Amino acid sequence: MKDNNKKKKVVITYGTYDMLHIGHINVLKRSKALGDYLIVGVTSEDFDRSRGKLGVFQNTAKRVKAIEKLGFVDKVIVERHQDQKAEDMVEYDVDIFAIGDDWVGKFDYLNEFTHVEYLPRTKGISSTELREERLETINLGIIGMGRDTERFIDEVKHVPAIQPTSLYDNDKKKVDKFIKTAPFKYGYDDFDTFLDSSIDAVFVDSSVDRHYNHISKALKAGKHVLAENPLALDKEEVADLQALAKKHKCLLLSALKTAFLPAFCQLLIQLQDGVIGDIKEVRATFTSLYKEKKYTEQFLKQGATNTMLSYPSLLITKVLGPRDSVTFFDQRHYGYDFSNRAITIHKDQTIGLATVATGMKSEGDAVISGTKGYVYIPAPWWLTKSFEFRFEDPNKSFTYNYEYEGNGLRYMISEFASLIQRGKKKSERLTPSDMREINDLIVEYNEQADRYPQGTV
Repeated sequence: MKDNNKKKKVVITYGTYDMLHIGHINVLKRSKALGDYLIVGVTSEDFDRSRGKLGVFQNTAKRVKAIEKLGFVDKVIVERHQDQKAEDMVEYDVDIFAIGDDWVGKFDYLNEFTHVEYLPRTKGISSTELREERLETINLGIIGMGRDTERFIDEVKHVPAIQPTSLYDNDKKKVDKFIKTAPFKYGYDDFDTFLDSSIDAVFVDSSVDRHYNHISKALKAGKHVLAENPLALDKEEVADLQALAKKHKCLLLSALKTAFLPAFCQLLIQLQDGVIGDIKEVRATFTSLYKEKKYTEQFLKQGATNTMLSYPSLLITKVLGPRDSVTFFDQRHYGYDFSNRAITIHKDQTIGLATVATGMKSEGDAVISGTKGYVYIPAPWWLTKSFEFRFEDPNKSFTYNYEYEGNGLRYMISEFASLIQRGKKKSERLTPSDMREINDLIVEYNEQADRYPQGTV
């Protein structure tokens, strides 16, 4: 007689499952054969990126849907962080953790929670090779030789299917000198000729006052654009750029690297669970003594607001949403602001406090305050690696730790390339409305600053 009360043997496995193929299916079938009930964890895009997998073609939702369609899979979950496997094994009372034998020994520590079984992979099938066959290389042009150009070039090497091929700057001598040591085939000092070359997309790192002209011409030429903030110094110009991107079916993305860091994205997900209650205030500080870093006077004259406010504004906007009003408290010297504090009021009288400076130094941390607790992000918060949930009872506090590789730019470049490859015209991590809100804050300051006498505080 069959014992209906007998516990099902639960098997769990994890993977990216990008462009699901026979190799994936064979491992999943072998996993199911080990027990009665198969749970499949599909890694999220942010978790993949935190592990250095930057070339995933399909988004999380598509990959989950593909696994759900397999008739022998009983449950699909999303894996979001490195400690989740152990948590899942306890939650689902797992009997066997199955994984491909290319990971032999890597997960032995999980034998503490369940039995680990390494399964043979299908020979001759490679997700990486299939992905490379599917993806066309994006030829990238770089406009300007700003403060991030060299770091950008170093980071783009780590992102599959995107290749810098052309450089533009109006200083021909600088261009000729730079391309001798950089991976460019071509250098230009004529912008129209640069745009007529065989590039698919551009990265704009020119001076702030030239952004609108460079971005608008690139979009009209049908090029996808990744541009340093602010996109423009006029609200109508920002709206025009977004309209041009839509008209010419191009992607326009602000180069705010924080928005794409795995830890920052995970923070926003965690906040949605209401762990710290109703959020009432967000405070973020970003200061840097650029003179000590040998930045030019021309760069400093762009002002702390233009060069830095986008980052605190990003955190405040993503957490609190659009603002109802703003008040600026700036300090100016020789006609430009060397520090500024923007206090914004949002829905339900929530408050944002953004502090930026190039002429003074302060702790570059951030705090998100709620009715049950708060989140502390240590300096430099804009290069988010960890964040701590803190409460009245310190014993209830907990911390999330992540790593990122390089200087963080590769995650932004990966998002840009991935959206182009997928035919997407906007990012969920940094939406067009996010970009408008952040950019308009800078525009409002510049409109007010023009009324101040030069050299006053």
